[in-house]
Amino acid sequence: MFRRTFWFTAGAAAGVWATAKVNRKLKQLTPESLAAQAADKAIETGHRLKDFALDVREGMVRREAELGGALGLQAPVDQDLPVRRHWAVEAAGPPADAPSRTLPSNSNNRNEDH
Repeated sequence: MFRRTFWFTAGAAAGVWATAKVNRKLKQLTPESLAAQAADKAIETGHRLKDFALDVREGMVRREAELGGALGLQAPVDQDLPVRRHWAVEAAGPPADAPSRTLPSNSNNRNEDH
């Protein structure tokens, strides 16, 4: 009699446990839950990428300072030296006295499309 009661109770407990586990898994697979999980993963990935970018930037600044010190670029700039202009960066374009560059209009290179 006790063995039957024990096995009946064990079976009922296993059934309740399995039902609860299945219901929990089904709730995790609803579209809303999947969307929330994906959003959480995307936010976590974004934070990791931001941390990586900040680490890269910090290392880049540190290395640039090392190279600047080794090459003597930290020395004060002589004000008598002319400043070289970078026309590609400026919005107004090159001055009129700057040499112009023209590209060839007809090329015989057959591989230019590839």
